[in-house]
Amino acid sequence: MTVAIIGLAAGAVVLSVPDPRPSVAEDAERFAARLSRAGEEAVLTNRPIAVEATAAGYGFSAFDGIAWSTLDEGPFGPARWNEGVSMSPAGPVRVVFDPTGVAEPATLTLSRDGRAARIDVDGAGEVTIDG
Repeated sequence: MTVAIIGLAAGAVVLSVPDPRPSVAEDAERFAARLSRAGEEAVLTNRPIAVEATAAGYGFSAFDGIAWSTLDEGPFGPARWNEGVSMSPAGPVRVVFDPTGVAEPATLTLSRDGRAARIDVDGAGEVTIDG
C-alpha cells in the first residue's frame, strides 16, 4: 500500500514538472522578431535582405548589387529551431525584404507536440504571429 502511494505521488510530480524545452511560441516569437529586424536592416542599409528558413533553422543574407552574401554578425547569425520543432511547409521558405521594406508574402508554421504557431509576412513587410 505504501509503495502504491509513493508511486502515485511520484507520478503526480513527474506530470507537474514543466517541459524544460522552450515552447514553440518562443521559437516563433524569436523568429518573427528577427524577421522584423531583417526588414529594418533592408531599409537602413538600402539593400535587399533575405531570410531563408529550412527544417533545421534559418539564416540571413544580403545582396550587394552583384551577389548574395551570408550575414552572420549581430542579430543575423544563423539559428536552429529548438529540439523537436518542425516547420511547414517542409521545403525552404525564403523571404526577401527590398530596400523599402516591402516583401513577397510568405507563411510558415512551427509545431511540436500538438502546439503550433504560424508566422506571416505580408506584402508590406509586416510580420505577425498567430498561435
